[in-house]
Amino acid sequence: MTAQTAPRSIDQYLRQLREALAGEDNALVQDALYDAEEYLRAELAAARTLTPPQSEADVLERIASTYGAPEEVAAAYRTTEAKVTAALRLPPPVPKQTALGRFFNVYSDSHTWGALFYLLLAMFTGIFYFTTAVVGLSLSAGLAILIIGVPFFLLFIGFTRVLSLAEGRLVEGLLGVRMPRRPLTPTPGTWWERIKDMLGDWRTWTTLIYMGVQLPLGIFYFTFTVVGLAFSLALLGLPFGALFNHGEMVFGNINGVKLTADFHGVEFVVVPLLGVLLLTTLMHAVRGLGQLHGKLAKALLVSHTGD
Repeated sequence: MTAQTAPRSIDQYLRQLREALAGEDNALVQDALYDAEEYLRAELAAARTLTPPQSEADVLERIASTYGAPEEVAAAYRTTEAKVTAALRLPPPVPKQTALGRFFNVYSDSHTWGALFYLLLAMFTGIFYFTTAVVGLSLSAGLAILIIGVPFFLLFIGFTRVLSLAEGRLVEGLLGVRMPRRPLTPTPGTWWERIKDMLGDWRTWTTLIYMGVQLPLGIFYFTFTVVGLAFSLALLGLPFGALFNHGEMVFGNINGVKLTADFHGVEFVVVPLLGVLLLTTLMHAVRGLGQLHGKLAKALLVSHTGD
């Protein structure tokens, strides 16, 4: 690989840093670019207050020996990411040799429980996201004929970006998918250039898509999980209820006819066993849904910084 020339501007520095991080997770690249740009612009602003003021090229030359060249910063981020990931990663479940052991090993996987909590929570976050998106777009369209319409729409878009960052932290914490920990840096230049860049960024619109589909997905996740848990736990609890009713379990009463089931010796074993098998299968499905949703969030909420 040929050596790159020393960057003479912040844009060159960030471009070289992006190239040095090629192949890394997009969330990591976004965080690295945010940190670097924030530091570089703060240093440049401070340098311009000096007497005589320093040029951008002089500031970049000085920073290369303190903050580090783009290749050095990229290497540092790779090292830090590996250490942080190792520190935050929960112990993986002990692998089992038998098929039965692997089937029941789902309970010892921390991602299963994180996914379960996320699926139960998704309906409520989905309602909030969907309401925010619909109300924001509706008011933006209704106020478009007024002078406050454009500022309101831009504030709404900015708020959705904040929500996407918060949702990303939730996805990373519960589903274990690496998401951005820093927001996207605004484009340098005039306000018009920043607005044009924000509206031209595909993630602005995919974030709105994510907020829209989160409601139907959240309803499905919640319903699927709650019904599965209720049915599984009911099978587990039926024999215990029958014990207190002389081996008879009453399910309901239709037109004076009682719906009952008699529990004898074999039912006290078979019914709970079916409950355990159903519950374990449900937990596998929950973990799988969590993995799929993590990929969806990654695709719609994370910027393709290499584009």
